Amino acid sequence: MKEKVVLAYSGGLDTTAIIPWLKENFDYEVICCCVDCGQGEELDGLEERAKLSGASKLYIEDIVDDFCDNYIVPCVQAHAVYENKYLLGTSMARPAIAKKLVDIARKEGASAICHGATGKGNDQIRFELGIKALAPDLKIIAPWRMTDVWTMNSREEEIEYCKQHGINLPFDASHSYSRDRNLWHISHEGLELEDPSLEPNYDNLLVLGVTPEKAPNEGEYVTMTFDKGVPKSINGKEMKVSDIIRKLNELGGKHGIGICDIVENRVVGMKSRGVYETPGGTILYETHQQLEELVLDRATYEMKEEMGNKLSQIVYEGKWFTPLREAVQAFVESTQEYVTGEVKFKLYKGNIIKAGTTSPYSLYSESLASFTTGELYDHHDADGFINLFGLPLKVRAMKMQEVQKTQK
Repeated sequence: MKEKVVLAYSGGLDTTAIIPWLKENFDYEVICCCVDCGQGEELDGLEERAKLSGASKLYIEDIVDDFCDNYIVPCVQAHAVYENKYLLGTSMARPAIAKKLVDIARKEGASAICHGATGKGNDQIRFELGIKALAPDLKIIAPWRMTDVWTMNSREEEIEYCKQHGINLPFDASHSYSRDRNLWHISHEGLELEDPSLEPNYDNLLVLGVTPEKAPNEGEYVTMTFDKGVPKSINGKEMKVSDIIRKLNELGGKHGIGICDIVENRVVGMKSRGVYETPGGTILYETHQQLEELVLDRATYEMKEEMGNKLSQIVYEGKWFTPLREAVQAFVESTQEYVTGEVKFKLYKGNIIKAGTTSPYSLYSESLASFTTGELYDHHDADGFINLFGLPLKVRAMKMQEVQKTQK
């Protein structure tokens, strides 16, 4: 019997061309696995295309709820943002996909997993670290790094290769944006985005929403609730997390929320420029943080910021299946015990405007915060506090005065 390889299959030109390539160069039985993280209509017609290209089988695995509950929610709770802008849409999905690829490889008794990520990007690292962590015995095939065997360097060459193998596909050689889409976001790279001096052609680029200029002239109020850091409802209607994200995508896209143009530092050492659309995610991050402002004490809030930055780096670098990620996530989860309450906000032309936040665990005390004197706070107590708090500064200043006198 032939050895089996599981191919991470998107249905695009690259992974379609890989099917006959694997059979021709390795004599594998090719089993395609498309992992559905919320790509929508991109999944249409995949089975016919995979079989036409020579695959013996195609799995379409729906992991949308797993992706939302076990990968997105921990990142939202941590406020994990890479380089202060990127909400990790592609990064969060890759470990979930890698885990499913390993599951299918085990089920089929495959000896290898193949992916179509290029040798310049982050995804090769994310896929392979996930596979190595979960199935160190499986071989990994990365065609784009095998330049002695993979000789195709353009869309035209891939299309011609498929034609030579009797595969006529609905692709043309015209260049377009390189995109990655899931329920959380869509990313755009290529074309004018490769030149940071050029403004994105948003009219041609945007998929999930509109620019703030084209958003409605009237704002829209929205109310959300959270329970222990997990989103539970929108405008009084309880929903599972995936449906909340879908609804927030709709609302955010309508009002021009979550468009991010960023030049980021890839793991492999180069800078890349992309535009990310994350309308629902941007709202979710902001509203969750608004609630945390009420319920977390200062010291915990400061430490949690550090842990959020650390988690963003861990996720971006593909190190999800590590003890460090588990430890950081455990800390974050411990901070979410009282992140429960309601957040009201207004969406208006790219902005998320606060309209009131409440929580039964709020640490905000109106009597303490007001300018009137209350029972819990005596203004005179500030004298001693400031003397002690500023003591190191005062001692240093006195010492510097003594030094200056002796130098004269």
